[in-house]
Amino acid sequence: MASSLVANRFAFVLLKTEKTVAKFHSFPLSERLRLRPCKFKTKNQFTTNCCVSSAHDEKYSNKQVISVTPPLYDYILRNVREPEILRQLREETAGMRGSQMQVSPDQAQLLAMLVQILGAQRCIEVGVYTVCVSSYSTSILSLFSGYSSLAIALVLPESGCLVACERDARSLEVAKKYYERAGVSHKVKIKHGLAADSLKALILNGEASSYDFAFVDAEKRMYQEYFELLLQLIRVGGIIVIDNVLWHGKVADQMVNDAKTISIRNFNKNLMEDERVSISMKEVQDA
Repeated sequence: MASSLVANRFAFVLLKTEKTVAKFHSFPLSERLRLRPCKFKTKNQFTTNCCVSSAHDEKYSNKQVISVTPPLYDYILRNVREPEILRQLREETAGMRGSQMQVSPDQAQLLAMLVQILGAQRCIEVGVYTVCVSSYSTSILSLFSGYSSLAIALVLPESGCLVACERDARSLEVAKKYYERAGVSHKVKIKHGLAADSLKALILNGEASSYDFAFVDAEKRMYQEYFELLLQLIRVGGIIVIDNVLWHGKVADQMVNDAKTISIRNFNKNLMEDERVSISMKEVQDA
């Protein structure tokens, strides 16, 4: 049986007949703070503690949800067990162009925990950027950003494997350096080039249905193709996590119709109707 999770920044998929898909998406704080805040009066002062919204449809019981404000997010980060090597990587890449694409510590911790819960041994990441290695499983095909790949490699067993697909040479150099520092280089197989080509090569090499977990954080307009290729590579009962499925809230704004937003909307619609997998969409706070 497959399953999937869809969140603010990530999407998880679990194939029903054999796999699972999950979708996650995280809104940047700048986007979240545009929402209408609820203010609580304390000692004659108003303090913005949270942003509250509720479902418009009464069938959902007007369920209320809070948005994460800076003070609350700081609290969340204080409760993240970030390994020292990940902290060093995060701080080194913070000034790099595009560093905002890197997953946050709380997100990386969630990915690593999913790998551990699954007991994964083989993983795939599409889009390394910097490095995130996990040590919870044995072999993972990794299709995600650098910080996340290192977080995953760290939790993989010594015999585990993470396939990291990335086309940017500079990102790979930073990633390799931290793989070595963390002592996980032997767990990571780097595929330099277009992710789709790397995934097709794995299939042609007879590795179909041999991976447990995959994380996708790459070109949004390629999501459908990545997904179809991963369905061939991930075993029944495996998990595929897909980032940015809410696209900073743009997917729900009918006034936004750029190519990437439309592509993600179509992908989400196709996934909703795909009976090959079990799905779940979940919002996860983004840094």
